[in-house]
Amino acid sequence: MLRRIEPLLAALALGGFSLACATPVEVSKPAAESQSLRRAPAGSMVGAPGTHGGYAWLGIPYAVPPQGDFRWRAPKPLPPWTETRKTLAFGSSCSQFSSALGGDESAPPGTLVGSEDCLFLNVYTPAFTSSEIPAADERLPVMFWIHGGGNTIGTSSFYDGSRLASRENVVVVTVNYRLGPIGWFRQAALRDGLDRIEASGNFGTLDIILALEWVRTNITSFGGDPGNITIFGESAGGWNVFSLLVSPLTRDSFQRAISQSGVTWSRTPAEAEHFADAPDPGWPKSSGEILLELLQRDGTASNRGDAKRILADWTSDETAAYLRGKSVAELYGAYGNLSRVPILFEDGAVLPAAPLAQKLEDTEAVHPVPLMLGTNRNEDRLFLFGNPEYVRWWFGTFPRLRDPHRYYRDATYMTRIWKAIAVDDLARALAPKRPHSVFAYRFDWDEEPTLLGADLSKMLGAAHGFEIPFVFGHWSLGSEGDQLFTAENLPGREALASEMMAYWAQFAREGDPGRGRDGRSMHWRPWNPDGDLYAVLDTPADGGLTMARETESIDAVVRDLLADRSFSGTRERCQALGVVWDWAHTQFTRDDYSSIGDGLCANLPLGPNFEAPPEN
Repeated sequence: MLRRIEPLLAALALGGFSLACATPVEVSKPAAESQSLRRAPAGSMVGAPGTHGGYAWLGIPYAVPPQGDFRWRAPKPLPPWTETRKTLAFGSSCSQFSSALGGDESAPPGTLVGSEDCLFLNVYTPAFTSSEIPAADERLPVMFWIHGGGNTIGTSSFYDGSRLASRENVVVVTVNYRLGPIGWFRQAALRDGLDRIEASGNFGTLDIILALEWVRTNITSFGGDPGNITIFGESAGGWNVFSLLVSPLTRDSFQRAISQSGVTWSRTPAEAEHFADAPDPGWPKSSGEILLELLQRDGTASNRGDAKRILADWTSDETAAYLRGKSVAELYGAYGNLSRVPILFEDGAVLPAAPLAQKLEDTEAVHPVPLMLGTNRNEDRLFLFGNPEYVRWWFGTFPRLRDPHRYYRDATYMTRIWKAIAVDDLARALAPKRPHSVFAYRFDWDEEPTLLGADLSKMLGAAHGFEIPFVFGHWSLGSEGDQLFTAENLPGREALASEMMAYWAQFAREGDPGRGRDGRSMHWRPWNPDGDLYAVLDTPADGGLTMARETESIDAVVRDLLADRSFSGTRERCQALGVVWDWAHTQFTRDDYSSIGDGLCANLPLGPNFEAPPEN
């Protein structure tokens, strides 16, 4: 998410809008420790009352800290501990740049925070005591949450599972995993002598897989059913859900899956590690390019060509030792920022050796579990809202759209692409061969306040990530996002959140959201090519819960972009077509982009590999 929203939402806070939270449950400390004692295979531990009910065990380590020689290695299971562990505080977030919208907020935005010692998870349950843990035939569904943040920021502590767990009678687990170039990094020198899994470079994915294994082994001690696990996540979390659906390592590891605004990107090994000017080029921030940058930054090499010559003379052991000897700060300094950093590699061991988007449309490749897919009606307004090309900020506080038509037009096309790749393409491919097991939704809540003429219900609407508080049942989107929630919109929010929590929990319980856990909601029917396709989720005052049929496709978006006469010129139109390629490059290829409209965009650059190659 974007930090330019901060001035406006700070003003909202000054205007008297407040966060609506449930009252914490008060339990005396000795009673809490006695009632929350859990004796798990990992070791005994005590927790504390959850913020919104039930009990919570925070900061449970599930792996050996991946530091030093363990950096860029598959995570190692943590041996059982012998003393009772007090799990009362969240563990460190993984290394990242601080962000106030969904990330680690412990420092000013853009500051490097977190630690490599970050592989922790948190467990939330209803309020049963150590003597009331459900028996085998009464164990609760487990909901395993994977946080978002582009796989470069985010932390499990941002998401409180206590209300969802206590209200819907489920066990909620939230997990940290390595991020950015610490979580996904392929380099030939690092894989010498390792098996294919260790050599994959998909370390963040392997962290999530190990956390799932920890849950399957230990969750009965918390009343959860290891045979009924739902993985769910938003944005990058949904992206990771997609990756687990096709990983050969996760078959039978979970029984349902929910992707909220996920994406389907993956990168080839060449894109991940080759030099940008190689015959099969890497991305501008491939591991090869970062190595060259590091050598120049620390004075080992005087220029890029010199750095190449030095690397050519090094052994694999020397290169590996050089990389592992760099601090996180030095590594992140070489990246500058984490845009365009390659993540999720088509390695052939952890993930298939083919584009993720293609494998997700292959019924044989996708694990046979019920699947829920969804996006928000105005996903991309959030990102354009923080873009100075689209929004002018007077005095750093008052946002005004530079060109309202362009703002809403471009956001609409981008959101249509997102829905096409994250929901409709997959549902069209999978639902006919898996009847009654694919469910889809669109989240429509847009009742944000107006501030000094800035109507956030229009400027932002049902933007990216705004459904998360409704799923968890508490009103938090970070220090910037919280102020979207006011006393005026509280009744509608609570009503919609009640419906959504019930649907999510019922899907976790039965693999079908049905009419929600209490059986009183609208019947959410599965994707049916001959009938209803997806549920629209909104407040009673704005249309409530309905079923709808409209779908999107890449072809339709491209066709409409070419026919749209509102673009100011060829460059602006091709920029929009470039976004289509960026989002769906396995379906809308470079050749498609160059040839479309009789070569309309052939002479305009496209994507990172179309930039001028670096000088030797």
